[in-house]
Amino acid sequence: MLTTDKYQEIFTNYLDEFAAIKEPKNLYEPIAYILNLGGKRIRPILTLMTSDIFGGHYKEALNAALSIEVFHNFSLVHDDIMDDAPLRRGQKTVHENWNINTGILSGDAMLIMAYQLFESYEANTFKDLAKLFSKTALKVCEGQQYDVDFETRNDVTIEEYLKMIEYKTAVLVGAAMKMGAIIAKASLEDQNNMYEFGKNLGIAFQLQDDYLDAFGNPKTFGKQTGGDIIENKKTYLYLKALEFSEESNRSKWQDIFSSHTDDNSKKIAAVKQIFESSGATQATKQAIQDYTNKAFSVLEFLHISEDNKIQLKEFGKNLMNRNV
Repeated sequence: MLTTDKYQEIFTNYLDEFAAIKEPKNLYEPIAYILNLGGKRIRPILTLMTSDIFGGHYKEALNAALSIEVFHNFSLVHDDIMDDAPLRRGQKTVHENWNINTGILSGDAMLIMAYQLFESYEANTFKDLAKLFSKTALKVCEGQQYDVDFETRNDVTIEEYLKMIEYKTAVLVGAAMKMGAIIAKASLEDQNNMYEFGKNLGIAFQLQDDYLDAFGNPKTFGKQTGGDIIENKKTYLYLKALEFSEESNRSKWQDIFSSHTDDNSKKIAAVKQIFESSGATQATKQAIQDYTNKAFSVLEFLHISEDNKIQLKEFGKNLMNRNV
C-alpha cells in the first residue's frame, strides 16, 4: 500500500488527463470545471487502496476510481441545480457559471462517461462493476429524493434520516471499496465486507459533516459554518434535539429552527445553543463513533494482512478526526 497522499497525487494526475477540454467546449468545459474544483477525493483513493490491499495493482483500478469520481461530481452538478446553490467548494456552481441547461446536459454526459470507463475491463469484471454501479447510482437518486421530501416534512425520524444519508452518501463509499476488491479478484465475501466497511464509514463521514457544518472552524472547514441551520435542514443534530426536547419546549424550538431572519448569526447561535443544551451535540459525536466502530468491526472478517487492517483503521480514524 502507498500513502493516502501518494494515491491522491496519482489519481489527480490521471484525472487531469481525463478532464482535458475538447469540442464542443460548451459541453466539456463545465465538466473539466467541476472535476477540477478539488475536493477530498476520498472515494477514488479508497478504490485504489482496496485494489492494492487484495493483491491487485492501483493502476488497474484507475478507471474504476475515475468512474466513481465522475459520477460523484455529476450528482453534485444536478444537486446544485435542484438546490439552486450558488457555490460549490467556494466557487460558482456549474449552472451559475454557465446556465441551467448546460448544467443538465454536461451532467448527463458525465453519467455516460462514468459508465464508459468500465469498458477497459475484461467481460466478467465489467459485468460486476456495471451491476454494482447501476445499483449504487439508483440508490443515490433515491437518497436525493428522500432528502428533497424531508424539506416539506415535520415528522422525519432518525431512522429515515440515517437511511437517507446511507443512500445519498454512504453507498458510494461502499461501492468505491468494493470496486477495488472486484478488480483485484477478491472473494465475494471480502468484496461484500469491504462494501460494509465503506458504507458504515460513509455514514460516520456524513454525520461528521453535519457536526462540522454547525461547529467546525470556517477557516479549516472551507465554508461558512451554520449553512444547514440557515437552510432549515433536518440534520441528525436537529432531529436529536427534537427527540430530547421536553414537550413544552418542542414547539418553541421548532419555531426557532424554521425561522427566517436577516440576522443569520443570531439564528445560528440560538440553534447551536439548543443543540448543546439538549444533548444533541454529544449524541451526534457518539453516533459518529458508533458507525466508525461498526466499520472497524468488519476488519476482523477480511482476509488481508494485519498491517493492511491497521492502515485501514488509521485511514478511518483520520477521516473521523478531520476538521475539513
